[in-house]
Amino acid sequence: MSSLAHNSVLHEADATSCDVCIVGAGAAGLMCAIEAGKRGRNVIVLEKAAKVGRKILISGGGRCNFTNLGIHPGAYLSQNEHFCKSALARYTQWDFMQLMEKHHLSWQEKTLGQLFCDQKAKAVVQALLDECSAHHITILTNKTITDIHKDNTFRIQTDQMTFLAESLVIATGGPSIPKMGATDFGIRIAKQFGLKTLPFRAGLVPLVFPQEQLDTFFNKLSGISLPVEVCCRQTCFRENMLFTHRGLSGPAILQISSYWQPGDTLSINLLPDLDIPNWLEEQQQKRPNTELKNLLAFVLPKRLARHLCNSFFTSRPMRQYPPAELKQIAWQLRHLELHPATTEGMRTAEVSLGGVDVSELSSKTFAARKVNGLYFIGETLDVTGHLGGYNFQWAWSSGWCAGHYV
Repeated sequence: MSSLAHNSVLHEADATSCDVCIVGAGAAGLMCAIEAGKRGRNVIVLEKAAKVGRKILISGGGRCNFTNLGIHPGAYLSQNEHFCKSALARYTQWDFMQLMEKHHLSWQEKTLGQLFCDQKAKAVVQALLDECSAHHITILTNKTITDIHKDNTFRIQTDQMTFLAESLVIATGGPSIPKMGATDFGIRIAKQFGLKTLPFRAGLVPLVFPQEQLDTFFNKLSGISLPVEVCCRQTCFRENMLFTHRGLSGPAILQISSYWQPGDTLSINLLPDLDIPNWLEEQQQKRPNTELKNLLAFVLPKRLARHLCNSFFTSRPMRQYPPAELKQIAWQLRHLELHPATTEGMRTAEVSLGGVDVSELSSKTFAARKVNGLYFIGETLDVTGHLGGYNFQWAWSSGWCAGHYV
């Protein structure tokens, strides 16, 4: 059993039947349990792992990027872009910040509105567990579910015992970071009950390039990081990009990876804060004898500047470039086109795209339309947020909403 849970975790002999059974003690599952408990519902949470909130504990390098000041529906990907609006409006980032304050937790704002807990991720998990304890929630860890079926009530069979519940909430997330025990359990349960699903795929994940390109281009740049604007499918992100021995990573790449699909091209502006055409013209006048590779080293990492000249341009003294060639160089610096082969996959993905088709659920209650008493929340659904606290906010919001109806 979890060493964090204290008196909110009860011995399995104390609970075999309940009003609500929640499968998954992550962010969404714990929030749902808390709200249902406030209504006086008898709630049991079943967690496969030995500890609750494992993804919370590793998020933000252990500091937990628990939400974002700029939460808005446009930061979420789904087959139905409107589905997330209701939940995000009913339980906002400000609401979760109030919960943090209640437990005397503080935070710092980092890049682009990201909020990190000063007391680290363990304190966030403990606050949730304290709320569960206050509302008499039973949390059982090390429980592997072997079978679920429904007659008048749901019967949930684990490897150790059986639970009966009026309402069943699936809050098991997606299969990203499988080393933590993540699986496609949510999709499998949805399919079992006849609900439509979308295959899980990796999101917020580094991109991998063909071996030939790694040998000739990327390996020589591994470790270099710089601010860029990267675009794909008419969507752009402006953050840092990191060259790796497998291809590209960094916040800008993780963001765009959720939009990228095999065969797509990335367009990268290597100098988004510079008017490159005008700057090159000015430098040609000011430094006519300076070679292009040395000039670019003033505004780009030196190794990258030289490698770009070796790969895409011919480095000569600036006075030797005619206007048309200078414009072409400027265009390439603003529209460097790269062609990833694939992603690093679920192994390193921060989230998974896809999941239970939201057309099967009520956006108000998160209940399945076809199966009375069955609910899906959090990452298990086809709703995936941007990097930077958006996915935790979706977990808080969807769990809070379902908790009012289970």
